[in-house]
Amino acid sequence: MFEYDMALVAGLSSNTRQIAVRLRQGNVSLLEELVGQYQYRLTRYLIYLLGTRDGVDDLVQETWLRVLERGSSYDGRSRFEPWLFTIARNLAIDSMRKRRIFSLDSKDDDAERDISAQMPASNAPSPFTLAARTEDAERLAGSLEALQPIYREALVLRFQEDLSLQEISAIVGSPVATVASRIRRGLRTLREGLEGGNHGN
Repeated sequence: MFEYDMALVAGLSSNTRQIAVRLRQGNVSLLEELVGQYQYRLTRYLIYLLGTRDGVDDLVQETWLRVLERGSSYDGRSRFEPWLFTIARNLAIDSMRKRRIFSLDSKDDDAERDISAQMPASNAPSPFTLAARTEDAERLAGSLEALQPIYREALVLRFQEDLSLQEISAIVGSPVATVASRIRRGLRTLREGLEGGNHGN
């Protein structure tokens, strides 16, 4: 088992190092490969983050341009996804500030307006998609939409994108303890929303 785990780590390290080397070379074919592999996930993340489909395509294109421009800053020592999502998040925050929408920099206790998430159907099972196949799908969707953006983002990165607390911490620029707290509060809010729906039946 230990040898199998080490093989997985070695494979991951080899893959990320190859991405880093090819990014430094400005390899155009690599960009095409990365777009094919991560385009759906990148688009999904930004829709969750912004709570709308509007403007997401432009942000996705700008993210890939930044990947090319700043490829030399990716060292291949960690997974590619957190680095990619960090770029996308920073661009999204800049966009939101210009449009005066809402802030992801505020404290967890700050009130932020609820926004509706218009998400495409996911291709891979996750805690969200599995729950969405049940009779509670509509109430689950409503509870997700009602979450403040910082909590929804934490849940998406943890359960939808399967990132570690450390990786999420690096993306959002908050301590691991803060990320864990956001996930707990987000899950509690979801549960309360679902239970509240049950009481209303």
